[in-house]
Formats: sequence, C-alpha cells, structure tokens
Amino acid sequence: MTDVGRHPRIKLMTLSEVESISGYVGNFRVKVHKKARYVDESECTACNECTDICPVMKPDEYQMGFSIRKAIYMPFPQAVPSSFVINMDECLGNNPIACGKCLEKCDKKCIDFDMQDEIVELNVGTIIVATGLDVYDPTALDEYGYTRFENVVTSLEFERLICAGGPTDGHFVRPSDGKTPKRIGFIQCVGSRAYKRGHPYCSNVCCMNTIKDSLLLKEHYPDTELSVFYIDIRAFGKGFEDLFNRSKKAGVRYIRGLPEHIAEDHDSGNLLLKVENTTAGCIEEFELDMVVLSVGLESRQDGAQLRHLLALSQTSDGFLAECHPKLMPVDAPTRGVFLAGCVEAPKDIKDSVTQAGAAAARAGAVLSADMIKLEAATAVVDKEKCTCCEVCVRVCPYVAITASRKQKIPAEVTEAMCRGCGACAAECQFGAISIRHFDDEQYMAQTEAALEENPQDKVIVFACNWCSYAASDLTGTSRVQYPPSARIIRTMCSGRVDEKFVLQAFKLGAPIVLVSGCHFADCHYIDANRWTQRRMDRLWSRLERLGIRPERLQLEWMSAAEGNRFAQVMTEIEEMRTKVTREEIEETKKILEEYESKKKKGTAALGSST
Repeated sequence: MTDVGRHPRIKLMTLSEVESISGYVGNFRVKVHKKARYVDESECTACNECTDICPVMKPDEYQMGFSIRKAIYMPFPQAVPSSFVINMDECLGNNPIACGKCLEKCDKKCIDFDMQDEIVELNVGTIIVATGLDVYDPTALDEYGYTRFENVVTSLEFERLICAGGPTDGHFVRPSDGKTPKRIGFIQCVGSRAYKRGHPYCSNVCCMNTIKDSLLLKEHYPDTELSVFYIDIRAFGKGFEDLFNRSKKAGVRYIRGLPEHIAEDHDSGNLLLKVENTTAGCIEEFELDMVVLSVGLESRQDGAQLRHLLALSQTSDGFLAECHPKLMPVDAPTRGVFLAGCVEAPKDIKDSVTQAGAAAARAGAVLSADMIKLEAATAVVDKEKCTCCEVCVRVCPYVAITASRKQKIPAEVTEAMCRGCGACAAECQFGAISIRHFDDEQYMAQTEAALEENPQDKVIVFACNWCSYAASDLTGTSRVQYPPSARIIRTMCSGRVDEKFVLQAFKLGAPIVLVSGCHFADCHYIDANRWTQRRMDRLWSRLERLGIRPERLQLEWMSAAEGNRFAQVMTEIEEMRTKVTREEIEETKKILEEYESKKKKGTAALGSST
C-alpha cells in the first residue's frame, strides 16, 4: 500500500465513497464523495502528540474492540496516507470551552475543523471492483455463547490477540483475566456449510487459517493443548496438505464433530463443552480455557448498492457473478468492469492476488486498444414506431437504453453498453426494437421450418445460448439419450423469447413449446430471465382465457453443466406431447386464427379513428 501511495500515476483516494457511475466502457463517469479528514494530510507528520492530549476514548475497530483509540487517530499502523483523521461524530468540537486541545497542541497547524467534504468527478476507461467481503457474525448461534462468554472469540479477534502489533503487543492472553490460555479449542464451519443459520457454501479459507494458527501457537507456546472440532478438513492448495500433517505431528488434536453447546464455569471462567467424536464413536467432554470460532466469509452488506451502480449480477450465494466462469473469469457482465478478490467468491490471499493481476491485465488490454470491438448482436430502435413508453428502459439490465415519455424522446441505445440479450425487443409491444442478426423474422422462419412436416411429432424448444442450449450440447457430447422430437431454436437469452414466437409455434401445430434459460441467480445477462418469467406468466393467463391448456407451454431453468437434467426434462415433455391429440392441435389453430383476426381488426379500427 505504501508503494501505491508513492506511485506518481496512481491516485489513492481514502475516506471516499462512489456515489454514482454512468457511461460505458472507455468513457465511464464516476462521482466520488470524498469525506473530510479535518487533518491536512500533506502537512501531518504523525507525531502522535494530538492523540496523547485528546480526552475522547472509543473502542478501536482495527483491534476488534480489544483496545481503545482517540477521536483523532490513525486507522491502522500502515495506513496510507500516514496521517491522522478526526471522527467528528466523536470529537468534542473546536469550541475552546468544550475542547480544541488537539488544535492547540499541533505545532504544524494541520488540523482544520472547517474542512468540508468534496465531490470529485473522474473520467475513467475501465473499473475494477475489489471491495472485499464481510465475516459472519456468530451472535445468532447462541449455543456457542459468543458475546455471553468473554473467552469465546472469533478467528478474526484471535488474529488480533496473537499479532505482534495487536492490543497485547504479541503476548497471547485470554480476554477475561489476561492469563495465557493452556487449552484452546477451534470450532470450524461457524456460519459456513449451514442451511438454516449461516450460509450453505464453504468459505474456502477457514480450515487452512486454523491450521496456520495452530502451528503458530505450537511454535510460540509448545505446551498449549489444541483441539480442532471439524466436519472435514479441506486442505486444497499447494503445500496445504503438508501443513495439515505438520499440525497433527506437532500435537494438535483433530476431533471430527461439532459441539452442540458451550457452558462456562463461573469460578474459573473456563469453557465446558461436549462433542460426539464421530471417528471414535463416543461422546467426549472438554474443559477449555478459550474457544475460537472459525467464522465463515460472506458478501458485503452494501453489495446491493454496488450492483445497482454498475449493473452487475450476483450468484445464489450473494457474491458477484463473472461473465463466464471459464472463458472470462474476471470480466463482469457489464463491459469494461472487472472483478478481483473476494468480491467474486471467498478466496485466500494467493488467489486474490492472482485474480487482481488478471483483472489489471484485462483492464490494460482495453485501455491500450485504439478501438473496442463489440458484439454484432445489439439492439436497434425504429424511432418511427417508438411511442416513448419507457418499457425498454426498465427492462434493459445494462441501462443501455434511454427514453423520455414526458419529453417525447424516443428510445436510444448506447451500443457500447448493449450486450444483445433481446429482452427489450421481446417486451416492446410496438415492434420498435429489433436485435441485429437475431430479429423476429429469423426466429419465425426457424419455427416454420421446424414445423413444416409432421408438426404434431415435434417439440419446439427455445434455448438460452449460455445455459440451456449448452446443456443440450453437453447431452449430445455425453451420449445421453433423449427423445428425438425436440427442435431446438437458439436464443441469446430466454428473455428474447417473444410471446408471438410461442403463439406462432402453436398456430403452426406444435403440441408443446418449451422455453428454457439460466437459473434465476445465474443469468448471463444479470436479470433478463426474470422478464422471461413475467412474460410466461402473462402468456399462461392468455392461453387459459383463450381455452388453450397452459400446460402445453413449459418453462425450465437449467445450467450449462446439467446435461442429464436436459435429457430428463425432454423425456418428461415427450410424455406430455403424446397426450396432446390432433383434435386439440386443430382446435388450438382455429382459436389462434380467430384471436389474430380480432386483434388485426382492433388495430385497424384504432388506426382509422386516430
């Protein structure tokens, strides 16, 4: 961080928050709220005299509350810039009657109580998101007694207690009485791999962090008895299994099982717990001086604001989703935005550094190019047909469309931001939007060709390019058998499937139509498939009103890795197809022809009255 602060081409803005982001790749406009430090960082020499005289004492967040700080303080020892900052919510003020002691003490006159917040506007070409993560708060797990028992601490608090720069200057003691603990227990997977209280995913770093801590304790306090309670140890990584074996050889005991309850001995302050050792097949009792909860990692609480600013998507676990897990692992769905570190998934320092290097390289490639290549499949607006209804503005997951109903400004597409999902074209009721190379006529022609002969034996499948179409491809390459009745029509996104595509398929004699796409939390186009769900709900209601069985229109979500699921779905749909009679198909054709005729007459009447 010191090197970053000294670099002539890097502008480091601390105490700052991004308020808004607009524009597109190569031309982002970022508005940053830079908060006042109330200390001139260019003049401050960090002499520490102001903190010595400040009367305000508050818990030190950096030391996890184990020590105190003043209202004027340095956030942490290696902070950049190496300058103090005043928390004005805690400061007694600059009124001489109230305080102002730091101002009087500062020989350099660095303190300025009149300093104001600033709004800084930046023009940037690319954005790298590396906002990190939060740790799980184990307060909800009442059985472990966190916040009730002083000697139950989290792994993050343990790190501060054992650190040479910590509140005890590296002298490891337990919080209740300041004595060095001789018997320590580590409880793994606190907040991880839990479906009811916590998160279902593995947090990646917890096992190795405990193993590292156990070796550190054994090195400095060889007589310490260490017990690790675990579900299973996941020591994936270069040299990690060796560290695990070193820990066991050093005398650390690993018990396969998690304690159900922790009690405290009021006289000694020791912790009493029982655990079922599933390896030995017995119940064991432990009396420990200290318990460390190995808490899991979770996405940041302010993640929703970040996703809104940059039009990003998230996975089911709350972390940000990359554009493609294999081919574009650091690219965000929004072009020109890249992900680094734990904002994308829980990972250790090595993986975070590797991903940060990859994100910097991808950003550098964009910035060094004279021109940016875009996908040809982008939206095009016919302004003569556009009614300025702003529906497309609400639908677009990339905020690539602008329009104004009040000012009668027709829709306009920023092509550098458009990714060609097609949700806007499917939602436009006036046919004012088309997608290059994926227009309505092409889909209609594919449907007609598929149902030209023996349509009653065919199932029309509209498959999302990134997931369900890839799943069908995996089914074939894996030689998994499924009924040959499927006629697959590839769409870039399930959000591109217009209602008229489905109705045309039924009108041409299709017994069953399947619309398939990515899982809700994993949409390649952020949240475009949510509009698919809304559109299909409307279409099911319309089919029911017309007297057509809604069951003949199916909607399924699947990922690119679910080839077997695709085969299973097609097998189930084939059973449904065989139950659709020729009479029902003919009746459906007749109903839709009458419906289309009435619709045309209504449109003609509306046009003549206008």
